[in-house]
Amino acid sequence: MKDFKELLQSGDWKGEKHVPSIEIKNKGEKITVEVGVGKEIPHPNTTEHHISWIEVYFLPEGEKFPYLLGRYEFTAHGASSQGPNTSGVYTEPWITLNFKTQKSGTIYALSYCNIHGLWTNSTDLRL
Repeated sequence: MKDFKELLQSGDWKGEKHVPSIEIKNKGEKITVEVGVGKEIPHPNTTEHHISWIEVYFLPEGEKFPYLLGRYEFTAHGASSQGPNTSGVYTEPWITLNFKTQKSGTIYALSYCNIHGLWTNSTDLRL
């Protein structure tokens, strides 16, 4: 049996369309973070091949477990009662979130492609 961590794939988001990119936009009283999939290489967003969700975590320095900042589901992938890719309505796998902290730490993002599985990335938050 595989350990869960063996299911996580990673890479450079500039060269792999499944890796979530993480950008810290603001480090003021509120931390603003933008996370998305397909920044440099667009990810398909079709009924057959799409990003289903993104989760974002924060692990403050010196703590044992991360905090789940949010889970974001993308549920419109072009399907309608007429069939796949017929609605013209597609959600894009991009989110912006705000949170407060007085600690530096690491932001982790996890995304799920319905064909290619789980992908992860992280970046340091220095205050």
